[in-house]
Amino acid sequence: MNPFLAVVLELFLVLCVLCTLSTSCSHSSNPTTPPPPADTTHSDTTAIVYTYNVINVYPHRRDAFTEGLVFENGFLYEGTGGYGGSSIRKVQLETGTVLQMRLLPSTYFGEGITIYENEIIQLTWKSQTGFIYEKASFDSLGSFHYPTEGWGITYDGSRFIMSDGTSMLRFWDPLTFQQVDSVQVFDDTLAVTELNELEYVKGKIYANVWRSERVAIISPQTGQVEGWIELGGLLTRDDKIPPVDVLNGIAYDKDNDRLFVTGKLWPKLFEIKIVPKSAPSPSAHR
Repeated sequence: MNPFLAVVLELFLVLCVLCTLSTSCSHSSNPTTPPPPADTTHSDTTAIVYTYNVINVYPHRRDAFTEGLVFENGFLYEGTGGYGGSSIRKVQLETGTVLQMRLLPSTYFGEGITIYENEIIQLTWKSQTGFIYEKASFDSLGSFHYPTEGWGITYDGSRFIMSDGTSMLRFWDPLTFQQVDSVQVFDDTLAVTELNELEYVKGKIYANVWRSERVAIISPQTGQVEGWIELGGLLTRDDKIPPVDVLNGIAYDKDNDRLFVTGKLWPKLFEIKIVPKSAPSPSAHR
């Protein structure tokens, strides 16, 4: 073979190998967040931006590191986090008084809660363990396990929906706690990560995005973000005295169509009404 052609052929083979390695690395660099599918599920869809009107303001315990919030039959049920301070609580809405409380063992960091029939379901952060309580007495009814971190959980009437801090929402059978479906959350074609506390409201999933002052309104069928609720300015400067932490906690009173929001260690809980802020905006996720 011509020496020049041999050198060219050798260089070509080296380039092929390098391209193969580069492709393999790019696919394995972030296995927990796959790229958006190449179909129309997450096509160019813009999200409506909402702001809010405050309807009522209620006291909120400053020791409540809020991770989960549910409203049922006139009372709030709250799950709090922190090693050594995690709990479930029954709270009087109007006064913020804790009527009932159960602490978790100090080895667990409590996360989201939801109500299923006569039970309270609570996730924990890194322990891959959830707990089941009798709603009236807070007595333990057992535990369950899952393979991811636990962040938020809600109930849509037939399935649990849970978040794990990624862009994925997972759907569980409420009897077996086994995953039956999942959906990845996108705003247009960008994955929305750090999904935290969840609430099911009128057929949509409302999700706090950790370390932001926004709540995503998500289609459970497609994972598309259909709206953003911008909640900046809820707390005044005087309210933000440390150790106030991030916005987290959404509860919905479906009987009276009331929406409540609060945050970790916030002194107040707000009943709000959301109103459109603008026409659909392609930059709503930025």
